[in-house]
Amino acid sequence: MTETQEWTDQTGLAQGDFYYEDLGGGRYRSTIHVQGAWNAHEQHMAPASGLLAHALERHDRREGLRIARISYEILGLIHAGECEVTTTTLRPGRTIELIQAELSAQGRVAIRATAWRLVQSDTSSVAAFEDARIPAIEDCERWDGTTEWPGGYIRSLEMYQATHHRSGNGTVWIRTPYPLIDQQESPDWVRLMGLVDTANGIATRVPPGPGGWAFPNVDLQIHLYRQPAGEWLGIDNAVTFGADGIGLTSSVLHDLEGPFGRAEQILTLRQT
Repeated sequence: MTETQEWTDQTGLAQGDFYYEDLGGGRYRSTIHVQGAWNAHEQHMAPASGLLAHALERHDRREGLRIARISYEILGLIHAGECEVTTTTLRPGRTIELIQAELSAQGRVAIRATAWRLVQSDTSSVAAFEDARIPAIEDCERWDGTTEWPGGYIRSLEMYQATHHRSGNGTVWIRTPYPLIDQQESPDWVRLMGLVDTANGIATRVPPGPGGWAFPNVDLQIHLYRQPAGEWLGIDNAVTFGADGIGLTSSVLHDLEGPFGRAEQILTLRQT
């Protein structure tokens, strides 16, 4: 029996060349490609955050506004299998508004995401960025993340690693061949949001898993000073561990045109 068959037999998850099966009415079923790296029976935060970004993008759309920040709070284990996403407007406004999406599984909210949607205007005459560009994909080496991490989500990725990559500080390019949701199109930026949480595992400071350490993030904060495009996500990050059981993964996010935003993940450190 293959690992994929084992996973499906144990959980009843859907098979398919996508991350989520749309069950209608805001309900979804995760597939093997959503399987987490810390626990085999949970969803990885990366595709789950993409699913919430998809819901936020579709909620009460307004011409001339775009999402500039998404703040994800991970409220507990994200159970694999069926889940439900609900959206609301917390603070309506003509030029600034705050919206929310929640993912619930097995009767409780597992992730809460709030997003600021801001009015757009022509500021091209003063547009500039200070974040450094990262090496191009063709200057990087193919990286197999499954040598360090288990789970269906990690297996679903194509990844390249920069030659200067080291423990605690790394640069990778990531893409996936799979759509976020079956029979639905998601904008490029939404699909890229479904990859950002991978940042916490690309330059591990200590060995993860049994006999090593656990360092899961309890949140994910994404700031987008430019709306990204394309299928490739570049992540340039640094991992900091404090001396009291708390750490931080900080990342600059890139598409093929250059940097477009930043992400932060606060970590809880635990020896296993």
